[in-house]
Amino acid sequence: MAEIAVVGSLNTDLVATVEALPLPGETVMASSLLSNPGGKGANQAVAAARLGRSVAMVGAVGDDEAGKALVGSLRSDGVATHHIRFDKTTTTGAALIAVDALGENMIVVSPGANATLTPADIEASRSALEKAVVVLVQQEIPPEAVRRCGELSAGTLILNPAPARDPDPELLALTDVLVPNQSELARLTGGPVPNSLDEVVALATSFEWPRTLVVTMGGDGAVLVGADYHYHVPAPEVDVVDATAAGDAFCGALADAISQGRDMEEAVEWAVKTGAAAVTKLGAQVSLPTRAEVEAL
Repeated sequence: MAEIAVVGSLNTDLVATVEALPLPGETVMASSLLSNPGGKGANQAVAAARLGRSVAMVGAVGDDEAGKALVGSLRSDGVATHHIRFDKTTTTGAALIAVDALGENMIVVSPGANATLTPADIEASRSALEKAVVVLVQQEIPPEAVRRCGELSAGTLILNPAPARDPDPELLALTDVLVPNQSELARLTGGPVPNSLDEVVALATSFEWPRTLVVTMGGDGAVLVGADYHYHVPAPEVDVVDATAAGDAFCGALADAISQGRDMEEAVEWAVKTGAAAVTKLGAQVSLPTRAEVEAL
């Protein structure tokens, strides 16, 4: 069985490269348009697989050419796909992404088949969730499916609460490692978006769940926060091309390290370095680094 089970979304990403992100009502011209495999779930599965882990993916795609292409792409990276359901009632999910000259992005997601994932689908994947050392889940799928994933996971449950939702106390009580970014932390706690390390730590320590909290901070790295301590890992300096998959690379690497028994400080260091390697290339899955590329960084 797979060391890591990833439950989440699969999307086709349409990535437009622009000089500057558009303002409301503004039209900007793109210098290029690429179609790539994506989706937070699929990205995180590929991230862990490229670092050397055995990974199983749980999700749903449309019964269309886009869905077949996404599943084929996962298989080419060694991800087990027999827990991905082809849905005949809708299309495969898609994400429309604009990336500016500084690597910042704007993303609009059309969930498609991702929105059809049910607790019954999670039940059908019970064997993978019960045997995996780490189960990694995000929030581009329905909340009831996410919650059922937490109930069935026997190993370490990592929740990446993206996109942000109001907190679900039942789900948070099941979570072993929570990995929000700064805005997601604000949504979970009801506080303002923190802009500095001190503000992140103050907001994070006001939060009761879960046992382990890791806050990603973009170019400032990440911070591991406990009840009475914090450990900040700055990001290495790299040439930023596209930050789209940085968070997914981070989560996949964190799952990789935890599944190998690394302690949390080491796991966060490895995840920060992997996220930094991912931003040096354009695109989502295509930018996810191998273990050798991360170690070289």
